[in-house]
Amino acid sequence: MRHGKIKRRLLGVAVVLLVVAAVYAGTTLLQGIGAEKEGLGDWAAKKETIILWYTDEALTDYLDNKALAFQEENDIRVETKLVSGLEYLERINAASLSGDEETPDVYVVSNDLLEKAYLAGLAVELADGELVSGQNGFNQAAVNAVTYNGRIVGCPLYFETSALLYNKTYLEQIAQAASETGQDGGEAADGEAADAAQPVTAAGLIPSSIVDILTFADSYSAPENVEYFFRWDVSDIFYNYFFIGNYISVGGAAGDDKALIDIYNRESIASLKVYQELNQFFSIDMEETNYDTILQEFQEGRTIYTIATSDCIRKLEEAAADGEFAYEYGIATLPAINGELDTKGMSVTNALAVNGYSEHKAAANRFLAYLAGEASADLYGMTGKISAVEQSSYEDAHVEAFMRSYEASVPIPKMIETSNFWIELEICFAKVWEGADANLQLRALSEKIRTQLAGEPVAEVALEDPQVELLPATEYEDSGELAE
Repeated sequence: MRHGKIKRRLLGVAVVLLVVAAVYAGTTLLQGIGAEKEGLGDWAAKKETIILWYTDEALTDYLDNKALAFQEENDIRVETKLVSGLEYLERINAASLSGDEETPDVYVVSNDLLEKAYLAGLAVELADGELVSGQNGFNQAAVNAVTYNGRIVGCPLYFETSALLYNKTYLEQIAQAASETGQDGGEAADGEAADAAQPVTAAGLIPSSIVDILTFADSYSAPENVEYFFRWDVSDIFYNYFFIGNYISVGGAAGDDKALIDIYNRESIASLKVYQELNQFFSIDMEETNYDTILQEFQEGRTIYTIATSDCIRKLEEAAADGEFAYEYGIATLPAINGELDTKGMSVTNALAVNGYSEHKAAANRFLAYLAGEASADLYGMTGKISAVEQSSYEDAHVEAFMRSYEASVPIPKMIETSNFWIELEICFAKVWEGADANLQLRALSEKIRTQLAGEPVAEVALEDPQVELLPATEYEDSGELAE
């Protein structure tokens, strides 16, 4: 009997404890729900959380908006953190090794840093490599940009590249004036005589080559306000690279193969010699001009053609809204040099990388896939940056034109040993523009890069200077301005 009473008493105590526990749990849950509404609850804190780092303030509203939308759909919190771009990877590495609570699980990084990030364990192969493919809207330039040793180690988010920017209003005026005077289309881009009855059209004045621009300058009268037919920033390699981009390789298509270095060849020499020759037609002082001044001249209607990056779209839209830009404009792919020498522009792709030190890689990959999917459609509208994901349609034809240029571009290489290549190439271009021998400068550059990779001196076999056909004469004076 005594044992039976003890057993019943213990059972009674157990029931009471269960009731108390249930009441406490219910109260705690209610408190947690209330606290979550204030952003301070334990329940919210227990949700899986991933941290995203980025360096460009223009992305803030977009990333915050998409982080919230992703949380609502997936029950995974995303905290975004804007950090300085100075020593960016070093900061990520330090946070990862110290176990900092704000260590990023995923971060935005330019594709040229992906090898360094991967080798440091700060970037890992994507869980779903098929995410970055043509099937999901990525072109080959985007895929190449995030490929390292055959692995997809990042997901392209947005890109920057260059294209031909032209004043459409002026081309229409020139075409109309030519039609009124009975002037025909002159010579076709390939040098063959055009049909004498073929009328001049604005579309026909969109150049397919640099030679076309010189021919147009020589053949047609420019509108009164025009000072220059063609000007670009000759001091920045991003706007110069296309002249030899089709004939050099630093790391192959993905920019990661140390065995694929081809800088010094007859085609690259010929292209650089033509570039130098352009100085007599467009006497641009690299000490006094830069991209901002060149774009300002275009905005003021003083230039017909220039080389621009995609930021020009927003800048010109804002200028038009403020009454400071009174023209229509167009974007075209970069022109070839002539009928024999082609061009290829450079691109930089900013990608999302998953931190190898993250304890939430699966969640990070899910968020990454979300940004590359439905969320990509809002990127340009909210940031002014063009998504690396091909969209089914574009409201702005100028944006689509830059996507076409991106498709044809070569991604900036990611090899650590050649990280100084762009500075050295820019120096090479500057010297050649000022009159240095193109052959010798390219040879010296190639030897320097090959020596860095080999770890011992490498000497190139000297190539004979290729014969480059002179460009047609124009009405440009030595100043580079249009003749009176």
